[in-house]
Amino acid sequence: MNQEQLEAVMGLIIHSGNAKSDAMEAITAAKEGNFEQADQQVKQAEEAIVEAHHAQTSMLTNEAQGNAAEITLLTIHSQDHLMTAIAFCDLTKEIIELHKRIASAIT
Repeated sequence: MNQEQLEAVMGLIIHSGNAKSDAMEAITAAKEGNFEQADQQVKQAEEAIVEAHHAQTSMLTNEAQGNAAEITLLTIHSQDHLMTAIAFCDLTKEIIELHKRIASAIT
């Protein structure tokens, strides 16, 4: 794996991990009733997903140009991280919405 491929793979892992962490912080904020903070954390998670997609697009572009990345456990792990982060962020939005509904029903 060359340096450019390694950077793309690591970008996927880092940005996906950041997205998942931001999403978890959003759930925690929503549980505490801090919906403004929850919404901000979701926004940050979405921005991290965009950055991860940029890294993935770089890998896809290289492959389309005939420079496919070596398939290693690291490349598979990076793609798995992205898919998990996307699913986690989607579920986070639903969890926050549930917390908002519960909070509004109580007040």
